[in-house]
Amino acid sequence: MGSSLRRAGLAGAALLALGAGGAYAAWRWRWRWRCLARGGAEPQAGGVGEQGKLPSKQILVLGLDGAGKTSVLHSLATSHVKRSTAPTEGINAVCVNTEEAKMEFLEIGGSESLRSYWKMYLPRVLVLVYVVDSADHERLPLAKELLHQLIQNDSTLPVVILANKQDLQGAYCIADIHDALALSETGDERKMFLIGTHVAEDGSEISSSMKDAKELIAQLVSEAQ
Repeated sequence: MGSSLRRAGLAGAALLALGAGGAYAAWRWRWRWRCLARGGAEPQAGGVGEQGKLPSKQILVLGLDGAGKTSVLHSLATSHVKRSTAPTEGINAVCVNTEEAKMEFLEIGGSESLRSYWKMYLPRVLVLVYVVDSADHERLPLAKELLHQLIQNDSTLPVVILANKQDLQGAYCIADIHDALALSETGDERKMFLIGTHVAEDGSEISSSMKDAKELIAQLVSEAQ
């Protein structure tokens, strides 16, 4: 898989750290997530807030329809599980305020009719979260193609790939997902991470792997310009 690939063992989660020399040993950093506000309006680009307001930090959540993006988004924002089976039609926006910034998660539906809008939002975000259904073997080639199209024009955008639905029978492990998505072909310049995740039962606390993913995203956002 190349010298740029480093395996990192996290409590309850499997993670592959790729690119940027793999020098990311100290990414685990506790972030206190405060209030949650939902809204359908399109947030403005990030920057220093006016009149003492928190700076806005945007994270784009993409992936094929059925990958579990909405359930993942709810888990990241609230630390509790709420499964969603209805496909996202348009944009699902969740705002999470922290002590340092206002985190704006933008999820765009993954159906074929909505994928043309994905690239429009890339220039305004600090981190890309790409969700893959680990058990959907048939569509992994399409997931790979779309991911490579997204990142080919920006070699520095940090990417967190969630190999979701690891709890399903027949789900590929993250090493297999790494190969299926041809991540060794994405280069060494960007910060790229692959984490195995799953969404537990409704009402329960999020899994340790999802906690690790949330902490990693917060760390990447805090370091982004």
